[in-house]
Amino acid sequence: MDMHTLYLLVPLAPLVGAITAGLFGKLLGRTWSHRIAIALVGVSFAASLAIYQDVMAGNTFNGPVYTWLTSGDTSFQVGFLIDKLTVMMMLVVTFVSLMVHIYTIGYMADDPGYQRFFSYISLFTFSMLMLVMANNFMQLFFGWEAVGLVSYLLIGFWYTKPTAIYANLKAFLVNRVGDFGFLLGIALVLMVFGTLDYAAVFANAQNYANDIAPIPGVNWNLLTAICILLFIGAMGKSAQFPLHVWLPDSMEGPTPISALIHAATMVTAGIFMVARMSPLFELSDTALSFVMIIGAITALFMGFLGIIQNDIKRVVAYSTLSQLGYMTVALGASAYSVAVFHLMTHAFFKALLFLAAGSVIIAMHHDQDIRNMGGLKKYMPVTWITFLIGSLALIGTPFFSGFYSKDSIIEAVGLSHLPGSGFAYFAVVAGVFVTAFYSFRMYFLVFHGEERFGKDAHGHDDHGHDAHHHGLAPGQKPHETSWVVTLPLVLLAIPSVLIGYVAIEPMLFGGYFGDAVFIAEHHPAMHELREEFHGAFAMVLHAFFTLPFWLALSGVVAAWYFYMKNPAIPAAIQKRFSFIYTLLDQKYYIDRFNDWFFAGGARGASRFLWKFGDVKLIDGFFVNSSAKMVGMFSGVLRGFQTGYVYHYAFWMILGVSLLLTVRTWF
Repeated sequence: MDMHTLYLLVPLAPLVGAITAGLFGKLLGRTWSHRIAIALVGVSFAASLAIYQDVMAGNTFNGPVYTWLTSGDTSFQVGFLIDKLTVMMMLVVTFVSLMVHIYTIGYMADDPGYQRFFSYISLFTFSMLMLVMANNFMQLFFGWEAVGLVSYLLIGFWYTKPTAIYANLKAFLVNRVGDFGFLLGIALVLMVFGTLDYAAVFANAQNYANDIAPIPGVNWNLLTAICILLFIGAMGKSAQFPLHVWLPDSMEGPTPISALIHAATMVTAGIFMVARMSPLFELSDTALSFVMIIGAITALFMGFLGIIQNDIKRVVAYSTLSQLGYMTVALGASAYSVAVFHLMTHAFFKALLFLAAGSVIIAMHHDQDIRNMGGLKKYMPVTWITFLIGSLALIGTPFFSGFYSKDSIIEAVGLSHLPGSGFAYFAVVAGVFVTAFYSFRMYFLVFHGEERFGKDAHGHDDHGHDAHHHGLAPGQKPHETSWVVTLPLVLLAIPSVLIGYVAIEPMLFGGYFGDAVFIAEHHPAMHELREEFHGAFAMVLHAFFTLPFWLALSGVVAAWYFYMKNPAIPAAIQKRFSFIYTLLDQKYYIDRFNDWFFAGGARGASRFLWKFGDVKLIDGFFVNSSAKMVGMFSGVLRGFQTGYVYHYAFWMILGVSLLLTVRTWF
């Protein structure tokens, strides 16, 4: 099989799986539907491995596959760009997707929409692969919109559940805001460069570095305008402040899609896109500062929200927001390889945390409230150890994968000299303590301490029913989940421990990405980082003498003391600082503001257009008034049309007299 066939096989195999499970699922039955879907995603992963080996041997590809449309001098093509950045994303997407497919057998076993779910997640995998393999903006936009559409279907998978319908509509609309900016950026690229091909745009970008954007009323640098518009798309897809509001609510969908969409793939599409666009972003310090500051706000302030969450999935969701902020900060510091490195390590340990949370939810009979858990360690040993590994990786524990990528981000930001880098450095360093605190608050409340299950429950379950009707009955004990659930946990735990140690040197300092990532000479952060690096083991030794390590350790110790030794303290703090708790509980009132200003404004405008525009102006003035005028005119004319002959004779004589008078005068 030649390489071009393999390139096609990677995205098309999951597409065939999606069509098979979606259209023929009832005919095939559950077992064959999941076998075919899993086998075809496995084929996609195997093909990605073969392509990875070929790319590592020095073979890359950039060319069209199919011409979709030609308009004038512009050709819209489906094309692939296969380089080291692409192939790394392909491996992450297909591996995590394969783990999620296997996990779904156990998690969705009792769900009537079983085949439909497999169809959706395979279709999502196809969409994401088309996005990362694109060699032009048109195909990038196709994949961008396709993952948004399938995420809408997946978040609202339980379409009889009102909160799920609200969540998927919210995700869809918020992403439309970001995608509008993204589309404007692509339109500006086509207008200025006359092509949508990456290579052609990047090759000519330097020629437009000092041009003014053709936008009426503003005096913006052209490339700054393009980059900021493209990044607005990333703010929506990668859930950056203030377009982050959709991601926590999207936890209403089944847990497997939380791992697939909100950990490893869709939310990282914006990070990948900015890294791919590095030749453009490097020509605009303003755009890079904007990216860095937005990422810093997200990294720190979304982490604060994770501290007060009681739903196990929402804690992990806010952790995802915070980590996406870290990646975005790295992009702003021109440390693209570090951002993508953290994207990769985060994909493994965050997918692990989501799937382990799902294993806990299954064992708790779909009760998600961590206040109803405790002491699960002895009942669920595999879930416990894998959850602990994921948590240790998340907080940046030395030797775990998250340590290498997270520490590199902090170092790179510290070395940046762009405006906003000081605030960004403070945010990512402070975020280390916050991350460790909320992560281990969740870990201790779920797996250690008093057994609180089988008692009066709080909150709601994964399926939207009252937890009083779900959860463990009094006297009932949780138990470890089946192998189709625990196997993906173990397979994800391995790279969560090892991948950082193995990959840091080649990916960050060994020139792994080559020409796929461009860094300008006046952005020296990565160069200085390379000079400070003396090996993965030396990096660990150095970490013990740095502030982030001690902040992470302090966060773990504080969580242990607050929730295991002296649980009265958090309650007292909550009571003493109730205004801060209320601010966090209301998510900084951003949702309330959006509901009041945007949703309320839209409803108010609609009400005005209905009452004034439709009822009064159109119906009242144009339709009813014109009808009344015709009626009045007709009433007047009707007075002259009496039907009496002598009336008509009188008007004839009057008319003749009038004509004679006029003729006599003139």
